[in-house]
Amino acid sequence: MNKNYEITRTITPGEYMKMREAVGWGLFPLEEAQAGLENSYIWCIRDNGTPIGIGRVIWDHGYVMYIADIIVIPEYQGQGLGRVLMENVMDFIHAQLKPGYRFMVSLCSAKDKQDFYKKFGFVERPNEDVGPGMHQWFTGEEVL
Repeated sequence: MNKNYEITRTITPGEYMKMREAVGWGLFPLEEAQAGLENSYIWCIRDNGTPIGIGRVIWDHGYVMYIADIIVIPEYQGQGLGRVLMENVMDFIHAQLKPGYRFMVSLCSAKDKQDFYKKFGFVERPNEDVGPGMHQWFTGEEVL
């Protein structure tokens, strides 16, 4: 990682939405983003203070963890920053394990990015042991 980059544990909702927009992901109200960020573990790579990458984990403090975001804005992709974020996330996960503990860590890969996650031991679904991962977006009606 470039020596000018630093990793912080915070990001504002506005910064987060700009990062999502930069990679073509859906946007939502800042209030909703704030709630999500407050309930997450965050690693934010910054270049002279500007966010250029984020890793985000949601954990129920039992056995379920979800890697919600690994984002590197396009102009910084290809520099190993996604790897740095995933290494930090994986180090965090391993640090939480106690003798006898097991965690189920899930993620939804962005299209055509599954090979990146395979490097960290994740397997594609479906396979001979498990069915396909699934998701659904719910949207509230707009108040006029």
